Amino acid sequence: MNIDKKNENGITTLYLDGRLDTTTSTQFQDILIPTIGETDTIVLNCEKLVYISSAGLRILLIGQKAAKAKKASLTLCNVSESILEVFEMTGFSSLVKLV
Repeated sequence: MNIDKKNENGITTLYLDGRLDTTTSTQFQDILIPTIGETDTIVLNCEKLVYISSAGLRILLIGQKAAKAKKASLTLCNVSESILEVFEMTGFSSLVKLV
């Protein structure tokens, strides 16, 4: 998985590219949690995210809780139909903000 990070106008966007699974979830967490500590508005651009496992969902939940505790905004955008199906089946569509 590749993760690019860009800051613009007070918004930090993480561009996720590849698979978010057991082998890449730690890498994602190591980037996401410090990013939440640095800014109040985080966007996860999922346009190139092709797969998410339960390990990836767990990190999203950890990130959502960390953002909420900091009163920060964590939003996912450009979510593909296949990833959206996973969110809907697991109930994550009601836990995370999707645009």
